[in-house]
Amino acid sequence: MSTSDTSKPPLILAITACPTGIAHTYMAAENLEAAAAELGYRIKIETHGSIGVEGTFSAKDIDEADAIVIGADTVIAKDRFHGKRLAATGVDEAIKHPKELLTRSLSAAKWEGKTSSKEPQAAEDNERSASATGFQALGQTLYKALMNGVSHMIPFVVTGGLLIAVALSIGGTPTPEGLAIPEDSFWNTLNELGGLAFSLMVPVLSGFIAVGIADRPGLAPGLITGLIATTGSLYGSEAGAGFLGGIVTGILSGYVALGIKKIPVNKYIAPIWPIIVIPIFTTLIVGLIFIYFVGAPVAGAFEALTEYLAGMEGSSVIVLGLVIGAMIAFDMGGPFNKTAFLFGGGMIAAGNAAPMGMAATAIAVPPLAVGVATLVRRAWFNKAEKDAGIAALFMGFFGITEGAIPLAAARPLQVIPANVIGGAVAGALAGAFGVKDHVMHGGPIVAMLGAVDNVIGFFAALLIGVVVCASVMLLLIGFTQNRKSQSWSENKSEQNAAHESHVTVPEASAQDQPLLSVETVSLDRNLGNSREETIQALVQLVSGRMSDPSAVVHAALERESKHSTGVGHGVAIPHARSAGVATPTLAFSRLPKGITWAEGEEPTTMVFLIAVPDDAGKQHLKLLSKLARAIMKEDFRARLESATTKEEAVSIISSALNPASTPAEK
Repeated sequence: MSTSDTSKPPLILAITACPTGIAHTYMAAENLEAAAAELGYRIKIETHGSIGVEGTFSAKDIDEADAIVIGADTVIAKDRFHGKRLAATGVDEAIKHPKELLTRSLSAAKWEGKTSSKEPQAAEDNERSASATGFQALGQTLYKALMNGVSHMIPFVVTGGLLIAVALSIGGTPTPEGLAIPEDSFWNTLNELGGLAFSLMVPVLSGFIAVGIADRPGLAPGLITGLIATTGSLYGSEAGAGFLGGIVTGILSGYVALGIKKIPVNKYIAPIWPIIVIPIFTTLIVGLIFIYFVGAPVAGAFEALTEYLAGMEGSSVIVLGLVIGAMIAFDMGGPFNKTAFLFGGGMIAAGNAAPMGMAATAIAVPPLAVGVATLVRRAWFNKAEKDAGIAALFMGFFGITEGAIPLAAARPLQVIPANVIGGAVAGALAGAFGVKDHVMHGGPIVAMLGAVDNVIGFFAALLIGVVVCASVMLLLIGFTQNRKSQSWSENKSEQNAAHESHVTVPEASAQDQPLLSVETVSLDRNLGNSREETIQALVQLVSGRMSDPSAVVHAALERESKHSTGVGHGVAIPHARSAGVATPTLAFSRLPKGITWAEGEEPTTMVFLIAVPDDAGKQHLKLLSKLARAIMKEDFRARLESATTKEEAVSIISSALNPASTPAEK
């Protein structure tokens, strides 16, 4: 209950956030502040942008607040607002309809850990654009939840994998049972620490997928059911269900928890609902479903698959290698991988080390290929993926196929098919070359330690498999990257001709370039008839500041596909955060005639393009947040509309970025 003085105007606390956190976060904040002043309300705003959380609410702020407004396209935890009137929506509405949103918040239902039929749940609906319905909204929610799980899982994969790799490299010796580490040694302790980190990988993935769907009440059941997925003994499996099982339990836990959250309950029961009822019932429902209806049938299927592999022993070694290699690479430590690996280990005891040779070769292909792919086309991957790729290279050397899981979970349709093809090729070639592995382990480490027959054949099969896998992976990722920006290459020469009078900044001096200059400004030139053409033209205008212009175009268009960056008042502010940006850049164009930025929006006549590297520092992001706020001010827009020269436009924009600075003119 609010303790604010009733003689004072209402106090509203607002949170704004967008997926990239560059522009819309601050635009929404500015519009909400302006709307509150016009309506006579008091307001405090907490921004969740690329530079971090700013304006964090105190306990006193929350206690005194009359209402809470959340305008966000990311998951915002709402537990601290229990008992407060709360209106949750996307950042787009906060920008375009701030007055209506603030007014609605004062009569909104109180947040009691559940969602009313009139008040959308942020975790469920925040990323839903005005035009996104049905499967679009579901797809957006699932994608966001999956990325939430992957981002939290990566540290566990890297930590566990590297600890195990160090332990094996220093303390491991080849034995028929695998690379053995003396039990009483320091290196065995290190290996066990790595194993503990690995054991948390799938539960964390599952838990934070559930959080992305159901918010905090999904965490406990997601973690528990993720552990169930990896504990094969619960459903008669030696291998468990791996990370794919964790994705299944995470999604199921999220939606079951969300469904229970929506059940109306008495106000006296509401406080215990999210901490007792939801976790217990979600865990029971999802856990039992997985054990009896998913796990048990899967376990039976893999027993049959093991028998099938045994029956292939006398058949073509190339066919057997194809099957083993594909299985090893498919789920990277999951049931397919474990079945093929255990089969190979069993054949060693039977006196046939060839199947293990196939498995040992294929097992290193996914992590090594992922590492190579992130090195070859760094602009296509974000910072977390590039870091995971470097770690994967190291893990691949030691036969730790789980190193490829972060990228496989983030980009399953591109990475997993490539892994299967590359693993199959490596396994088949290992069979054809007569590669044999006499220990139950894989990767180059076993060849270096002398456990492999025909070392040259092993490395030849491995190298070819990695090249094939990385090539297919980049081909599939490139196809996805270029779906929306495919016209870039086709139109590049045409754009060059259209902009031949524009002066670009030499690439060699990129590090010395200001954020904004006359070379990044276009006044009253036709840049195209659509937002896609306009974005491509603006990137071309500043291409000297880009290491990979096509990647920047893709990043900007990908952002548009989630939410239009048209912000009203005839202004659009497309933005991209990409490794394809060499130096932080701000471009501005005043168009001679308005273009339709998105269906239902007023014609756009002014476009700001913001492009920053993946690892952009806070200084540039703070400047751009100032710009986002300035764009919302009528006098700022009016001055830009009347500017007669590029120098004047630069001066106007520079004064908004840093009022005390000298305009960045060249």
